[in-house]
Amino acid sequence: MLFTENVLVALAGLKANIMRSLLTMLGIIIGIASVIAIMTVGNSITLIVNSTMQDIGANNLQVGVMQKSSDSESEDTGMNYGSGYVRDMTDDDLITKEMIDSFKAEYSDDIKYILLQENVGEDYYGAPASKVTKGSKNANVKIVGYNVDYMKFNKREVLAGREFLAQDYLEGKKVCMVSDKLVERLYKGDNDSVIGQEIEVSQGGTYYTYHVVGVYKYVSEQFAFGASDNPTTEIMIPLMTARLENHNQNKGFNFMMLVTSVNTDNSTFATTVRDYFNTRYYARNDAYEVAAISMASMMDSMNTMINMIQLALSVIAGISLVVGGIGVMNIMLVSITERTKEIGTRKALGAKNSSIRLQFITESVVICVIGGIIGIILGVILGTIAVKLMGYSAAVSLQSIIIAVGFSMAIGIFFGYYPANKAAKLNPIDALRYE
Repeated sequence: MLFTENVLVALAGLKANIMRSLLTMLGIIIGIASVIAIMTVGNSITLIVNSTMQDIGANNLQVGVMQKSSDSESEDTGMNYGSGYVRDMTDDDLITKEMIDSFKAEYSDDIKYILLQENVGEDYYGAPASKVTKGSKNANVKIVGYNVDYMKFNKREVLAGREFLAQDYLEGKKVCMVSDKLVERLYKGDNDSVIGQEIEVSQGGTYYTYHVVGVYKYVSEQFAFGASDNPTTEIMIPLMTARLENHNQNKGFNFMMLVTSVNTDNSTFATTVRDYFNTRYYARNDAYEVAAISMASMMDSMNTMINMIQLALSVIAGISLVVGGIGVMNIMLVSITERTKEIGTRKALGAKNSSIRLQFITESVVICVIGGIIGIILGVILGTIAVKLMGYSAAVSLQSIIIAVGFSMAIGIFFGYYPANKAAKLNPIDALRYE
């Protein structure tokens, strides 16, 4: 009952001095709002990253050729290139089709798919801008070749026509699948009308012509900021076709992705992959070796990094909570000075020190909790707006809200205890005589 009365007294005091109360709460409001907004943005980005990784395949392995330690000596030549020197990668350093076939045969129970792709016209600096033009309109595109496994794993919804046939992959036929976005922009959305037509792709002064056999449904990328009426979509072609266009048909690969079986432990299998290629094929390579990274471990690393950044920003934002707490302490000291006679009267009527202390601690907590609630509402609104501006869905953490309310109460108790204790120790006679 005493607690309820203290809360009502605190609310009455806030109502009597609304402007002073709001100014007192300002530090708490800013601090809580900043923390909630940061945590909302951080949680949203974490969910987006995890969702994207899951779409790619959280249990997949990325396998690629990378340079060895720059100070390591070649077993073949005994040469040490010195720190910082790495020779250019040659065809002999790549993972050949024969290596891949041998590996897949030996670990067929652990491997579901081996994903290979190649962009047409791409060099060290990437592929130049590509366009398909029809009349006065054009569509931004990139030409990407995929193998059979990639098309099976990353299955697209076919809206018209067909997917690639076995001979398309084997013979490197100049066939393609285009997106419904391209059809919508250049062919007025008539998917059937584009089937069987020849399209010409211009890329940095080079022209590529393909026979359209299918139209797939375009899915926007997770991290594509802002909407565009002319997004860059893929002209999908068979992998061999892309390799022929790039004159790479006899070359190996410097990157591939493995989709493992359900029962395969990816962390262990990543080591197996590295050992297999490096022991059999790269032991005598003077500069390069094969590395294998689990997508799950990458996801854990990214989540850890996001959480660390989020924590650091929250701590910085939380400094204003300390400033707000000092403001609460200051206003409570002023309040005690203004209500010295009230405290003296209560003590003269028999109020215990603990009752006086509880009254002022309650008032301090009420100020902080109200400021915290306003801060939470403001933080959720700001965080949601920030995430929406990035083009994503906001994910507000209930845990962060609970922590924010608890932290507000803790600040109220911590910074309210000293003024409350000072009020409780006032001499009733001195208090009654105070002017």
